[in-house]
Amino acid sequence: MGNGMARGIKQITLKSRVIIFSLWPGILGALSLLLLIGSTLAVLLRGSDALLLINELRNDSYIHRVAIFSIWQAVLSTVLSVGIAIPVARAFARQQDFIFRDLLLKLLGLPVVTPIIVAIFGIIAVYGQSGLVRATLEALGVSWNGNFYGLTGILVTHVFFNLPLAIRMLVPAWERIPSENWRLAGQLGMNTQQIFRWLEWPALTGSIPGVSAIIFLLCFSSFAVVLVLGGGPSATTIEVAIYQALRFQFDPAQAALLAMLQISICTIIVLILHRWIRVQPVYNIFSVSTNYRPDLISQGGRRFDLTLIYLTCSFVMLPLLAVIYYGLTGPILDVLLERTIWAATTRSIIIAIASTIIALLLSIALLTTSRELLVIHKNRGLSDLFYIIGSIVLVVSPIVVGTGLFLLLLPIGINFDAAMLVIILVNAALVLPYIIRTVGPALLDAGLRYDKLCRNLAINRWNRLRLVDWPIIRRPLSFALGLSASLSLGDLGVAALFNSAGAITLPVLVYYQLSAYRFDEAAVTALLLIFICAMLFVIIDKGLQKWHS
Repeated sequence: MGNGMARGIKQITLKSRVIIFSLWPGILGALSLLLLIGSTLAVLLRGSDALLLINELRNDSYIHRVAIFSIWQAVLSTVLSVGIAIPVARAFARQQDFIFRDLLLKLLGLPVVTPIIVAIFGIIAVYGQSGLVRATLEALGVSWNGNFYGLTGILVTHVFFNLPLAIRMLVPAWERIPSENWRLAGQLGMNTQQIFRWLEWPALTGSIPGVSAIIFLLCFSSFAVVLVLGGGPSATTIEVAIYQALRFQFDPAQAALLAMLQISICTIIVLILHRWIRVQPVYNIFSVSTNYRPDLISQGGRRFDLTLIYLTCSFVMLPLLAVIYYGLTGPILDVLLERTIWAATTRSIIIAIASTIIALLLSIALLTTSRELLVIHKNRGLSDLFYIIGSIVLVVSPIVVGTGLFLLLLPIGINFDAAMLVIILVNAALVLPYIIRTVGPALLDAGLRYDKLCRNLAINRWNRLRLVDWPIIRRPLSFALGLSASLSLGDLGVAALFNSAGAITLPVLVYYQLSAYRFDEAAVTALLLIFICAMLFVIIDKGLQKWHS
């Protein structure tokens, strides 16, 4: 009996070792991420006191204002973005025979790959104090004396980024309405208000909470928008307050307190909204089955829908066109002949490529391990855990991670090479969720379909990835990597935190030019930045799609 028990224990131990060995890529990737986040949290906890944090939260009016404004602007931005997106998405769903429908839906994806600082420049040029819209209104005899900077500018910019995202995430809701329901609505003679109440709204209620949750988190953790357009202490979010505490006041203790507050609030928000924070379908939005709608014959309704579509697309496209116009009419040669801009360009490209490669390796390690746990070992809990680790920046934002690493390196000095390495690592963590959420479903589908075949044919890990997985994940992976490189190249957050010379990356250079009111130079630099982002996206996306194993 003793020998049997010993053999059983030995077999279990051997099996556990085999499982652990087979899962080592994901375990190594997860440990790397947890080490990065854990070191950040350790430094922040060491630099802050829980009792002091509680006292600060209770007594410091500045922290009260910052926390309340962070939540308030995120709520307003979410309400505006989703509230406007519902009728616009409905207009796109109703007008399927509109000749430019597919093109305009694709153009609404441009803000996703537009660097934030570039979009801010275009928004200021169109909607700002001296922008095109204000000049047009004054020419028509309509005057507006309001201040664009502050809450107004923040809301306009957040709607610019999140309205197209909400539209593209809501349009697929109409696909869930069966065609039989449309026929029944026609037989009952329903008008457009009744159709919306009884058919469309029930379908939308399944998507609106998830869309709202994602947009709220994006707006709550907004950094660059508030940094450039914020109106001082009355319009500052927690992340900008962290940046100000380090860069201007040089108060590490205050920065640590604010970072812990940011983590606490994000954790509470994620716990409250976790059931709605799911991957939403943003594809297959060009063939909505509403051909049987009884309210399509109304010419007034068609004009109303097209007006909504044109106004929304104009709102999104005008800032991008303004960047192109002012960039082409600016001092192009003077800017392009400066050494500073090419040094910043080189550093930006290096950061983008390096962070994307690191994020790619981490994502493949986490996803393959997560798939193996689910498909082979039937352990959904551990499988989901690797997904969650890959999306940990939802709770610990990049600026908070950068703050922790800033405080960690501060005692030994922060040289240029260390700053570059930190920016690369944090940007890799920033874009990692995009790759995981885009590639994960395709990789899991490949595992469910071909796992038994691969095991029967003894196709090992590398050959399986090359021969079986790659043809399936090539298209989503190429898109995700192109998007990640563009986002990393255009990111302002951590680079601004570690910047010391004013030109460590192209986005930081644009920010400093705008801050110095050198708008002509900023226009040219912004045009160069958006051009490089677009080229990088196209080269990676199209190049990988053509690469066959």
